[in-house]
Amino acid sequence: MKITLIAIGKTEDKYLIEGIDKYINRLKHYINFSFLAIPDVKNVKNLSEAQQKAKEAELLHKQINNGDVVILLDEKGKKYSSVAFSNYLNKQMVGSVQHLIFIIGGPYGFDETIYKRANGLISLSDMTFSHQMIRLFFVEQLYRGFSILKGEPYHHA
Repeated sequence: MKITLIAIGKTEDKYLIEGIDKYINRLKHYINFSFLAIPDVKNVKNLSEAQQKAKEAELLHKQINNGDVVILLDEKGKKYSSVAFSNYLNKQMVGSVQHLIFIIGGPYGFDETIYKRANGLISLSDMTFSHQMIRLFFVEQLYRGFSILKGEPYHHA
């Protein structure tokens, strides 16, 4: 199985980039993982919120193939404990999912076409975090999930 994390916009804060890179490098020991940052939409000042989400959706659809399983990181999504999330990952692998894509939307969330394409929604918290920070939180949880599956001591339950 391959896992891809797609996010709108690039991360600019050095401390976030370093943290994200740390967990991406760790993940490579467990799974074929890639992170794709799609450049921000240009001239957003001239666009409504709906227009911006639609343009972001166009960019996202270009990265998704028909057979991909797409999970949106969304405040309305299902919440998992770290152990339950590791079980979710295991079910995807056992279920012969070839490509699992997680998507972090832009500042306004997702266009309706992306919701319609999605196979599921996951929420990382009841709290709201910047879409920059969610990248780090998510790759850490992904790493934690695989370390749980391997019975490694990173997760102390």
